[in-house]
Amino acid sequence: MTVHLPTPASPLNIGTRGSPLALAQAYETRSRLMDAFDLPQEAFEIVIIKVTGDMIQDRALKEIGGKGLFTREIEEDLLAGKIDIAVHSMKDMPTIQPDGLLLDTYLPREDVRDAFISPTLNGISELAAGAVVGTSSLRRKAQLLNRRPDLNVVEFRGNVQTRLKKLADGVAECTFLACAGLNRLSMDEVPATPVETSDMLPAIAQGAIGIERRLDDPRMEHMLAALHHTPTGQRLAAERAFLKRLDGSCETPIAGLAVLEGDQLRLRGEVLRPDGTEAIGGERIGPIDSGEKMGIALAEELLDRAGDGFFDWH
Repeated sequence: MTVHLPTPASPLNIGTRGSPLALAQAYETRSRLMDAFDLPQEAFEIVIIKVTGDMIQDRALKEIGGKGLFTREIEEDLLAGKIDIAVHSMKDMPTIQPDGLLLDTYLPREDVRDAFISPTLNGISELAAGAVVGTSSLRRKAQLLNRRPDLNVVEFRGNVQTRLKKLADGVAECTFLACAGLNRLSMDEVPATPVETSDMLPAIAQGAIGIERRLDDPRMEHMLAALHHTPTGQRLAAERAFLKRLDGSCETPIAGLAVLEGDQLRLRGEVLRPDGTEAIGGERIGPIDSGEKMGIALAEELLDRAGDGFFDWH
């Protein structure tokens, strides 16, 4: 098969959200494609697509529809042929893709940890009783309240820059961001303290970039194969199978992390009541190629232990 590579006259269109972090991820994808195929930057066009989740900032995600909020419009443009590929933060991605689309390319994963952000404090243990913590993540909120029910957690929507401004304005004493996002934005000046995964298990697929393509596009299948990072794909296969079996969304506090240890894969998972009053966790260790089965098995164990009504809002 002859693959016609993009040219400045006929560029490859890369679809993305418009936030600084989303753009950084699109630029990384472009750079990797340029290197892999010896192409000039002009052979690519970054196409910014407005998504519902970015346009509505005054309400919690659960009130406006959950996970597809950050992907729906991008996927519609991909299906319509307006873009050739879509670059996503994998923690925003639903576990099922629309018919005609495929998500099978992952870039090397960044730091998976959450970062504690405060201009004056260095960690959760330094927060006084009743301290105000800002986060839009139900997972982080539930994990915090499970560990420190005395804290006052308030809604904190917006991109990295917006949330840092809210912190500077005194809306909260601290917030949390993904270490991966801070690293990709080279924001070394942010007063961040990484939180170990043993203290705060991250979101499913945190720190991973996924590239989505049309199923019937052999050119992109060929080009993206040169970018795919197999170890990241192996880890995400387990994590996303765990999430899918739990039917996870932005409305459900779920955490999980798979790591490769030699020829084994270790998957840890956690589900929490939305108010943080209970957390149920477990783990599986097995061969790397059994990640998907491990994810499903761990999810079924936690669902069985949780019982009916565990995720109900109070």
